[in-house]
Amino acid sequence: MDTVIANIVIIAVLAVIVAGTVWYLVRAKLRGDKCIGCPYSKQCGGKCGCKKSDTSHE
Repeated sequence: MDTVIANIVIIAVLAVIVAGTVWYLVRAKLRGDKCIGCPYSKQCGGKCGCKKSDTSHE
């Protein structure tokens, strides 16, 4: 019985983490962010090369 409760708690925690991630991504897209992980996402328009070491976002 204890393992069933432990499994339910683990599944609930994972579900909250996944839901929070999806919620953040949806909100970021609605705000107009092009590159979600880029700190310059509103300035660069999605073509800044965020994954490269490019720092020319001015």
